[in-house]
Amino acid sequence: MIAPALPYDGRHLIADLHDCTGLDDAALVARALTDAAAAAGATLLDLHLHAFGPGQGITGVALLAESHISIHSWPEHGYAAIDIFLCGRRCDPQAALDTIVAALGARAVNVQTIVRGYGVTMPA
Repeated sequence: MIAPALPYDGRHLIADLHDCTGLDDAALVARALTDAAAAAGATLLDLHLHAFGPGQGITGVALLAESHISIHSWPEHGYAAIDIFLCGRRCDPQAALDTIVAALGARAVNVQTIVRGYGVTMPA
């Protein structure tokens, strides 16, 4: 007899950060993503950033054993789009977001939280 699979516990935060600074600073963004992974209790596997040039945005992803944290920034608008997907109950996606918000000095944050995975009951 095969035991039923335990429900998968995944939380996905989608956040819009406004009135940010340092959005074209690759070193700052790299540090923010690295610190966010640590704050969440996640395992950083790799970090990849692409800076589009002075005064332009950055696209980056922190690849985690528990999933990922990504950023897309528009410094000309003071705006960053953040995506944090973490699996496992021990990881804290809100701690990751709080770390990024602090690092970028965001003055306004809009967050959507999505519960993901198998075994998750969907509303009727």
